[in-house]
Amino acid sequence: MKIKKSKVAVVGCGLVGSSTAFSLVTQGVCDEILMIDINEERALGEVLDLRDTIKYLDRNVKVRTASYSDCSDVDIMVITAGAPPQKGQTRLDTLEVSAKIVKTIVEPVMASGFDGIFIVVSNPVDIIAHYVYKLSGLPKNQVIGTGSSLDTSRLQNFIAELVNVDPRSVYAYSMGEHGDSQMVPWSIVTVAGKSFNDIIHDNKDLVGDVDLDEIVKKTTREGWEIYNRKGTTYYGIATACAGIIKAILYDENRIIPVSTLLEGEYGETDVFAGVPTILNRTGAADILEIHMTDEELDKFHQSVEILRNNFIFS
Repeated sequence: MKIKKSKVAVVGCGLVGSSTAFSLVTQGVCDEILMIDINEERALGEVLDLRDTIKYLDRNVKVRTASYSDCSDVDIMVITAGAPPQKGQTRLDTLEVSAKIVKTIVEPVMASGFDGIFIVVSNPVDIIAHYVYKLSGLPKNQVIGTGSSLDTSRLQNFIAELVNVDPRSVYAYSMGEHGDSQMVPWSIVTVAGKSFNDIIHDNKDLVGDVDLDEIVKKTTREGWEIYNRKGTTYYGIATACAGIIKAILYDENRIIPVSTLLEGEYGETDVFAGVPTILNRTGAADILEIHMTDEELDKFHQSVEILRNNFIFS
Protein backbone atom coordinates (compact mmCIF):
# COMPACT_ATOMS: atom_id res chain seq x y z
CA MET A 1 0.00 0.00 0.00
CA LYS A 2 1.24 3.48 -0.89
CA ILE A 3 -0.10 6.54 0.92
CA LYS A 4 -0.02 9.61 -1.28
CA LYS A 5 1.25 12.79 0.34
CA SER A 6 -0.15 16.18 -0.63
CA LYS A 7 2.37 18.37 -2.40
CA VAL A 8 2.20 22.08 -3.29
CA ALA A 9 4.74 23.99 -5.38
CA VAL A 10 5.07 27.76 -5.05
CA VAL A 11 6.65 29.53 -8.02
CA GLY A 12 8.02 32.92 -7.08
CA CYS A 13 9.71 33.47 -3.73
CA GLY A 14 8.98 37.14 -3.36
CA LEU A 15 6.79 38.49 -0.58
CA VAL A 16 3.57 36.94 -1.92
CA GLY A 17 5.06 33.53 -2.63
CA SER A 18 6.96 33.30 0.65
CA SER A 19 3.93 34.51 2.62
CA THR A 20 1.79 31.89 0.89
CA ALA A 21 4.28 29.20 1.86
CA PHE A 22 4.36 30.54 5.42
CA SER A 23 0.54 30.35 5.62
CA LEU A 24 0.59 26.78 4.33
CA VAL A 25 3.29 25.76 6.82
CA THR A 26 1.79 27.41 9.89
CA GLN A 27 -1.68 26.03 9.11
CA GLY A 28 -0.30 22.59 8.26
CA VAL A 29 -2.32 22.50 5.04
CA CYS A 30 -0.18 20.02 3.09
CA ASP A 31 2.60 17.47 3.56
CA GLU A 32 5.26 19.06 1.38
CA ILE A 33 6.02 22.44 -0.19
CA LEU A 34 8.38 22.99 -3.11
CA MET A 35 9.85 26.49 -3.45
CA ILE A 36 10.85 27.50 -6.98
CA ASP A 37 12.42 30.76 -8.10
CA ILE A 38 14.77 31.94 -10.83
CA ASN A 39 16.89 33.22 -7.94
CA GLU A 40 17.82 29.85 -6.44
CA GLU A 41 19.63 31.40 -3.47
CA ARG A 42 16.50 33.37 -2.54
CA ALA A 43 14.45 30.17 -2.74
CA LEU A 44 16.92 28.35 -0.50
CA GLY A 45 16.88 31.22 1.99
CA GLU A 46 13.10 31.01 2.24
CA VAL A 47 13.26 27.23 2.70
CA LEU A 48 15.78 27.48 5.52
CA ASP A 49 13.74 30.18 7.26
CA LEU A 50 10.51 28.20 6.94
CA ARG A 51 12.12 25.06 8.32
CA ASP A 52 12.95 26.95 11.50
CA THR A 53 9.25 27.28 12.30
CA ILE A 54 8.47 23.57 12.45
CA LYS A 55 9.42 22.87 16.06
CA TYR A 56 6.76 25.29 17.30
CA LEU A 57 3.95 24.15 15.02
CA ASP A 58 1.46 21.28 15.16
CA ARG A 59 2.71 19.55 12.02
CA ASN A 60 6.02 18.85 10.29
CA VAL A 61 5.48 20.22 6.79
CA LYS A 62 8.46 19.36 4.59
CA VAL A 63 9.86 22.35 2.70
CA ARG A 64 12.54 22.20 0.00
CA THR A 65 13.78 23.93 -3.12
CA ALA A 66 12.91 22.43 -6.47
CA SER A 67 12.92 22.92 -10.22
CA TYR A 68 10.14 22.59 -12.78
CA SER A 69 11.24 19.06 -13.62
CA ASP A 70 10.27 18.03 -10.07
CA CYS A 71 6.62 18.96 -10.58
CA SER A 72 5.20 15.85 -12.25
CA ASP A 73 3.49 14.65 -9.06
CA VAL A 74 2.64 18.02 -7.55
CA ASP A 75 -1.03 18.43 -6.61
CA ILE A 76 -1.18 22.21 -6.80
CA MET A 77 1.10 24.69 -8.60
CA VAL A 78 0.85 28.22 -7.23
CA ILE A 79 2.10 30.92 -9.59
CA THR A 80 2.95 34.17 -7.83
CA ALA A 81 5.74 35.32 -10.15
CA GLY A 82 4.89 38.38 -12.21
CA ALA A 83 5.42 42.08 -12.75
CA PRO A 84 4.33 44.27 -9.82
CA PRO A 85 2.60 47.51 -10.86
CA GLN A 86 4.60 50.68 -10.65
CA LYS A 87 3.20 53.88 -9.20
CA GLY A 88 0.41 55.18 -11.41
CA GLN A 89 -0.15 51.85 -13.16
CA THR A 90 -3.16 49.55 -12.91
CA ARG A 91 -2.95 45.77 -12.70
CA LEU A 92 -3.83 45.61 -16.40
CA ASP A 93 -0.70 47.62 -17.23
CA THR A 94 1.47 44.70 -16.07
CA LEU A 95 -0.14 42.19 -18.43
CA GLU A 96 2.49 41.80 -21.15
CA VAL A 97 5.44 41.41 -18.78
CA SER A 98 3.56 39.02 -16.47
CA ALA A 99 2.43 36.94 -19.47
CA LYS A 100 6.00 36.49 -20.67
CA ILE A 101 7.07 35.37 -17.20
CA VAL A 102 4.15 32.96 -16.84
CA LYS A 103 4.85 31.35 -20.21
CA THR A 104 8.38 30.48 -19.07
CA ILE A 105 6.79 28.73 -16.08
CA VAL A 106 3.84 26.86 -17.56
CA GLU A 107 5.66 25.28 -20.51
CA PRO A 108 8.37 23.47 -18.48
CA VAL A 109 5.87 22.55 -15.77
CA MET A 110 3.63 20.85 -18.34
CA ALA A 111 6.69 19.20 -19.90
CA SER A 112 7.35 17.55 -16.52
CA GLY A 113 4.08 15.63 -16.82
CA PHE A 114 2.15 17.82 -14.39
CA ASP A 115 -1.58 17.05 -14.22
CA GLY A 116 -2.59 18.87 -11.09
CA ILE A 117 -4.26 22.22 -10.44
CA PHE A 118 -2.82 25.63 -11.21
CA ILE A 119 -3.65 28.46 -8.84
CA VAL A 120 -2.71 31.78 -10.39
CA VAL A 121 -1.99 34.77 -8.16
CA SER A 122 0.00 36.90 -10.64
CA ASN A 123 -1.79 40.04 -11.84
CA PRO A 124 -3.82 40.86 -13.81
CA VAL A 125 -5.01 37.59 -12.33
CA ASP A 126 -8.17 36.98 -14.35
CA ILE A 127 -6.40 37.39 -17.69
CA ILE A 128 -3.24 35.56 -16.61
CA ALA A 129 -5.34 32.63 -15.34
CA HIS A 130 -7.07 32.50 -18.73
CA TYR A 131 -3.66 32.53 -20.42
CA VAL A 132 -2.42 29.68 -18.20
CA TYR A 133 -5.55 27.73 -19.16
CA LYS A 134 -4.74 28.25 -22.86
CA LEU A 135 -1.04 27.42 -22.43
CA SER A 136 -1.52 24.33 -20.28
CA GLY A 137 -4.30 22.63 -22.21
CA LEU A 138 -5.70 21.40 -18.89
CA PRO A 139 -9.45 21.11 -18.26
CA LYS A 140 -11.01 24.34 -17.00
CA ASN A 141 -11.54 22.99 -13.47
CA GLN A 142 -7.75 22.61 -13.09
CA VAL A 143 -6.90 26.29 -13.65
CA ILE A 144 -8.03 28.79 -11.03
CA GLY A 145 -7.18 32.43 -10.42
CA THR A 146 -7.42 33.91 -6.94
CA GLY A 147 -9.78 36.37 -8.60
CA SER A 148 -12.03 38.37 -6.28
CA SER A 149 -11.38 36.22 -3.19
CA LEU A 150 -9.29 38.95 -1.57
CA ASP A 151 -11.67 41.72 -2.64
CA THR A 152 -14.50 39.78 -1.01
CA SER A 153 -12.58 39.64 2.26
CA ARG A 154 -12.05 43.40 2.11
CA LEU A 155 -15.72 44.00 1.30
CA GLN A 156 -16.84 41.86 4.24
CA ASN A 157 -14.50 43.78 6.55
CA PHE A 158 -16.03 47.12 5.53
CA ILE A 159 -19.59 45.86 5.99
CA ALA A 160 -18.71 44.29 9.35
CA GLU A 161 -17.16 47.53 10.61
CA LEU A 162 -20.27 49.43 9.58
CA VAL A 163 -22.69 47.21 11.53
CA ASN A 164 -20.25 46.12 14.26
CA VAL A 165 -20.23 42.36 13.67
CA ASP A 166 -17.64 39.68 12.99
CA PRO A 167 -16.70 39.74 9.25
CA ARG A 168 -17.33 36.00 9.15
CA SER A 169 -21.02 36.69 9.79
CA VAL A 170 -21.22 38.75 6.59
CA TYR A 171 -22.15 37.00 3.34
CA ALA A 172 -21.21 39.10 0.34
CA TYR A 173 -19.27 38.76 -2.89
CA SER A 174 -17.13 41.03 -4.98
CA MET A 175 -17.35 39.79 -8.56
CA GLY A 176 -15.94 40.35 -12.03
CA GLU A 177 -12.45 41.78 -12.45
CA HIS A 178 -9.92 41.78 -9.65
CA GLY A 179 -9.41 45.43 -10.42
CA ASP A 180 -11.09 48.76 -10.88
CA SER A 181 -14.28 47.47 -12.54
CA GLN A 182 -15.25 44.88 -9.91
CA MET A 183 -18.87 44.97 -8.73
CA VAL A 184 -20.98 43.86 -5.76
CA PRO A 185 -24.45 42.31 -6.07
CA TRP A 186 -25.92 44.12 -3.07
CA SER A 187 -29.30 42.45 -3.48
CA ILE A 188 -27.92 39.17 -2.11
CA VAL A 189 -25.72 40.56 0.71
CA THR A 190 -26.77 39.35 4.14
CA VAL A 191 -25.56 39.51 7.73
CA ALA A 192 -26.36 36.26 9.53
CA GLY A 193 -29.26 35.72 7.15
CA LYS A 194 -30.74 39.24 7.29
CA SER A 195 -30.67 41.32 4.13
CA PHE A 196 -28.10 44.11 4.31
CA ASN A 197 -30.62 46.47 2.72
CA ASP A 198 -33.04 45.65 5.55
CA ILE A 199 -30.31 46.21 8.13
CA ILE A 200 -29.64 49.66 6.67
CA HIS A 201 -33.37 50.46 6.72
CA ASP A 202 -33.92 49.18 10.28
CA ASN A 203 -30.81 50.67 11.90
CA LYS A 204 -30.50 54.26 10.73
CA ASP A 205 -29.20 55.34 14.14
CA LEU A 206 -26.41 52.77 13.92
CA VAL A 207 -25.31 52.99 10.30
CA GLY A 208 -26.52 56.43 9.19
CA ASP A 209 -26.59 57.14 5.46
CA VAL A 210 -24.83 54.31 3.63
CA ASP A 211 -23.26 54.94 0.23
CA LEU A 212 -23.02 51.51 -1.39
CA ASP A 213 -20.99 52.83 -4.32
CA GLU A 214 -18.47 54.28 -1.88
CA ILE A 215 -18.06 50.89 -0.19
CA VAL A 216 -17.34 49.31 -3.57
CA LYS A 217 -14.85 52.08 -4.32
CA LYS A 218 -13.12 51.52 -0.97
CA THR A 219 -12.96 47.80 -1.67
CA THR A 220 -11.43 48.48 -5.08
CA ARG A 221 -8.88 50.92 -3.67
CA GLU A 222 -7.89 49.01 -0.53
CA GLY A 223 -4.98 47.27 -2.23
CA TRP A 224 -3.60 50.63 -3.32
CA GLU A 225 -4.04 52.02 0.20
CA ILE A 226 -1.73 49.23 1.37
CA TYR A 227 0.60 49.61 -1.61
CA ASN A 228 1.06 53.34 -0.99
CA ARG A 229 2.07 52.70 2.62
CA LYS A 230 4.26 49.59 2.44
CA GLY A 231 5.03 49.02 -1.22
CA THR A 232 2.94 45.92 -1.85
CA THR A 233 0.34 43.56 -0.37
CA TYR A 234 1.02 40.00 0.66
CA TYR A 235 -0.55 38.79 3.92
CA GLY A 236 -4.13 39.04 2.67
CA ILE A 237 -3.62 37.44 -0.72
CA ALA A 238 -1.33 34.76 0.72
CA THR A 239 -3.95 33.74 3.27
CA ALA A 240 -6.70 33.79 0.65
CA CYS A 241 -4.55 31.54 -1.54
CA ALA A 242 -3.95 29.17 1.37
CA GLY A 243 -7.71 29.03 1.95
CA ILE A 244 -8.27 28.08 -1.69
CA ILE A 245 -5.60 25.38 -1.47
CA LYS A 246 -7.10 23.99 1.73
CA ALA A 247 -10.58 23.86 0.18
CA ILE A 248 -9.15 21.80 -2.69
CA LEU A 249 -6.88 19.44 -0.78
CA TYR A 250 -9.43 18.84 1.98
CA ASP A 251 -12.28 18.34 -0.54
CA GLU A 252 -14.36 20.93 1.32
CA ASN A 253 -16.87 21.92 -1.38
CA ARG A 254 -16.34 25.43 -0.04
CA ILE A 255 -17.68 28.38 -2.02
CA ILE A 256 -15.04 31.04 -2.68
CA PRO A 257 -15.19 33.75 -5.36
CA VAL A 258 -12.29 32.81 -7.62
CA SER A 259 -11.51 33.42 -11.27
CA THR A 260 -12.68 30.55 -13.43
CA LEU A 261 -13.79 29.98 -17.01
CA LEU A 262 -17.36 31.02 -17.76
CA GLU A 263 -19.19 28.90 -20.31
CA GLY A 264 -22.64 30.45 -20.37
CA GLU A 265 -22.94 31.30 -16.68
CA TYR A 266 -24.24 34.84 -16.18
CA GLY A 267 -24.56 35.03 -19.97
CA GLU A 268 -20.78 35.10 -20.49
CA THR A 269 -18.53 32.70 -22.40
CA ASP A 270 -14.80 32.14 -23.00
CA VAL A 271 -13.60 34.50 -20.28
CA PHE A 272 -12.15 34.09 -16.78
CA ALA A 273 -13.78 36.26 -14.11
CA GLY A 274 -14.33 36.25 -10.37
CA VAL A 275 -17.51 34.39 -9.45
CA PRO A 276 -18.60 32.28 -6.45
CA THR A 277 -17.21 28.82 -7.15
CA ILE A 278 -17.47 25.45 -5.41
CA LEU A 279 -13.95 24.20 -4.68
CA ASN A 280 -13.10 20.59 -3.94
CA ARG A 281 -10.55 17.92 -4.84
CA THR A 282 -11.35 18.33 -8.54
CA GLY A 283 -10.55 22.06 -8.41
CA ALA A 284 -13.24 24.46 -9.62
CA ALA A 285 -16.05 21.93 -9.43
CA ASP A 286 -19.00 24.19 -10.22
CA ILE A 287 -20.07 27.82 -10.41
CA LEU A 288 -22.74 29.18 -8.08
CA GLU A 289 -24.93 31.26 -10.40
CA ILE A 290 -26.63 33.74 -8.08
CA HIS A 291 -29.62 35.80 -9.17
CA MET A 292 -28.75 39.46 -9.63
CA THR A 293 -30.90 42.45 -10.47
CA ASP A 294 -30.77 43.73 -14.05
CA GLU A 295 -28.62 46.66 -12.93
CA GLU A 296 -26.19 44.39 -11.09
CA LEU A 297 -25.95 42.01 -14.03
CA ASP A 298 -25.22 44.95 -16.34
CA LYS A 299 -22.34 46.03 -14.07
CA PHE A 300 -21.01 42.47 -14.11
CA HIS A 301 -21.14 42.39 -17.91
CA GLN A 302 -19.26 45.71 -18.07
CA SER A 303 -16.52 44.34 -15.82
CA VAL A 304 -16.22 41.11 -17.81
CA GLU A 305 -16.08 43.05 -21.07
CA ILE A 306 -12.95 44.84 -19.82
CA LEU A 307 -11.32 41.47 -19.20
CA ARG A 308 -12.38 40.16 -22.60
CA ASN A 309 -11.08 43.25 -24.40
CA ASN A 310 -7.70 42.95 -22.69
CA PHE A 311 -7.17 39.27 -23.46
CA ILE A 312 -4.52 39.74 -26.13
CA PHE A 313 -3.69 36.07 -26.70
CA SER A 314 -4.95 33.88 -29.53
